[in-house]
Amino acid sequence: MFDYDFMKNALWAILLITPLFGLIGTMVVNNKLAFFSDALGHSALTGIAIGTLLGFTSPTLAMCIFAVGFAFLLNGIRSSNIASSDTVISVFSSTAVALGLVLLSRMGTFSKYSSYLIGDILAISPEELPFMAVIFIFTVFFWLFAFNKLLVTSTNASLARSRGINTGIIEYIFIIIIAMIVTISIKWVGILIINSLLILPAASARNISKNMRQYHVFSVIFSIFSGISGLVISYYADLATGPTIVLVCSAIFFITFIIRKVRF
Repeated sequence: MFDYDFMKNALWAILLITPLFGLIGTMVVNNKLAFFSDALGHSALTGIAIGTLLGFTSPTLAMCIFAVGFAFLLNGIRSSNIASSDTVISVFSSTAVALGLVLLSRMGTFSKYSSYLIGDILAISPEELPFMAVIFIFTVFFWLFAFNKLLVTSTNASLARSRGINTGIIEYIFIIIIAMIVTISIKWVGILIINSLLILPAASARNISKNMRQYHVFSVIFSIFSGISGLVISYYADLATGPTIVLVCSAIFFITFIIRKVRF
């Protein structure tokens, strides 16, 4: 299967992105941000539509710029306590999807970008891999040097501020990372199921982990394993790659859930 260049590109994409899903997913699950990341994925259609209107040649670039702005606005309103978080996120998510569909259908380009709904990892080009590598390096460095600050901020923001931690900067860097990872992965996973790949490995790891170190290690292992095995299975069974990866993640979750029930 790796005699083909498109399969090699797909494998490199998986090796660069799935560890990040494993890392970031742990904090997303802990902070109950699953709905937040899902809303970011749904905003992709609007990002594509606005990018097309402004003459962007790259849909991915347009999605990234819009997703970051969308994440900032959504987090700001969510933090203002004007309404409950799930209500605010639901409003933004549904609005972004509807606006994207309306704009794309009005311009007659919806069919051109409808593939983003289910994704196609085999469409990854060699030119996109360096961008993924930059995101990978930045995220790993951020996690190494700022994880403790992020953990304290998410656990007790007042305590974090009393220790001299700039909670606002830490929080916004984190949501930017979520936005970038979700956006660049949409092309090969798809808008409909992108959030599953972010949540399931971390949720599976949480089922069997005894401490934070195990939580991260298991989450990264489950994510990478799901990505590689899903790619292989989809190739030989002639299935869509993104949904196959998510099904592997789902199987791991149910297995770890049973293990947790038996153990405890």
